[in-house]
Amino acid sequence: MKEVDYIIVGCGLAGVSLCEELRAQGKSFLVFDDHSQQSSIVAAGLYNPVILKRFTGVWKAKEQLEMAASFYGHLEKLLGVKLDYKLPVYRRFASIEEQNDWFNASDKPSLENYLHPQVISNSNSSIDAPFGFGKVMETGRIDTSTLLQHYKLYLKTINSYAQERFDYNAVAMGDNEVNYKNVKAKFIVFAEGFGMVQNPFFKELPLHVAKGEVLTIKAPNLKMEFILKASIFVVPELDDCYSVGATYNWEDKTHAITEAAKTELLDKLEGLISCDYEVVNQVAGIRPTVKDRRPLVGRHPEYKNMAILNGLGTRGVMIGPYVAKQLFQHLEHDTPLETEIDIKRFQAK
Repeated sequence: MKEVDYIIVGCGLAGVSLCEELRAQGKSFLVFDDHSQQSSIVAAGLYNPVILKRFTGVWKAKEQLEMAASFYGHLEKLLGVKLDYKLPVYRRFASIEEQNDWFNASDKPSLENYLHPQVISNSNSSIDAPFGFGKVMETGRIDTSTLLQHYKLYLKTINSYAQERFDYNAVAMGDNEVNYKNVKAKFIVFAEGFGMVQNPFFKELPLHVAKGEVLTIKAPNLKMEFILKASIFVVPELDDCYSVGATYNWEDKTHAITEAAKTELLDKLEGLISCDYEVVNQVAGIRPTVKDRRPLVGRHPEYKNMAILNGLGTRGVMIGPYVAKQLFQHLEHDTPLETEIDIKRFQAK
């Protein structure tokens, strides 16, 4: 019988965030992961404190950014890889009216540290932006694919990773312990993304799923050193490659790539750039989302040693470390969760 403090189901951004919190607190754990969830594949990995559709601030942006900077810096040292690429986001303006909306937003005290107060003129002949850009600061990209690949390898080296499908029927809950096959733990936390819809313990929570597809293009002449946001994101990668995405499909629940999504993204891209490019890759994944745009965090209503950490959404790289710390304090010290993320907001209705 293997004994640990925590069993964690899932090794996406939520699972990694919790693992690192547990390591920092000297707790032991075992992660079960079967590679079935691929939301990180279509995640741009962007951290951005501003909602660019409405020019409003992200919930708890300052606290999340501060924690994320330390979190990913530590992971870079632990794993020996580059993860954090600090790049500004340039929001392409479609009209004079959007410029004026930007000026008004940049005057708000909550946004003045993030929104550059002047219009940035377009100097890149390969980009169509006659009205210029609004520059968002304190932004960048986390290479989530590299992060997850190397973190799972790291977990294997410390004997904390089991690559297998989790069997919910094998869970036996006690008053102060959790038993799963040959493993005994104090707590079990489900951080399984889209897999939650099959979880009998939490399947009543309102997790919605949206399939997303992303292209990778190679465009040697684009020479773009910022993240471009218009109707799509264009994100610089390495070797003159760029991620282009993403689509949203609320009906298709498969991981298969589609020509329809490729056509949609290329049509939008054609309206943004004029240089030659080549499509070199296309991927699809299923995103877990919540209707109120807040994560699902908290204890099971019946089993006090069972919890969930899910629904991080499109800003998972920012919010993951923040909510993982809250969940740890809640489980270990009964510290109340913030009401915005506590699953009780749905269970009470």
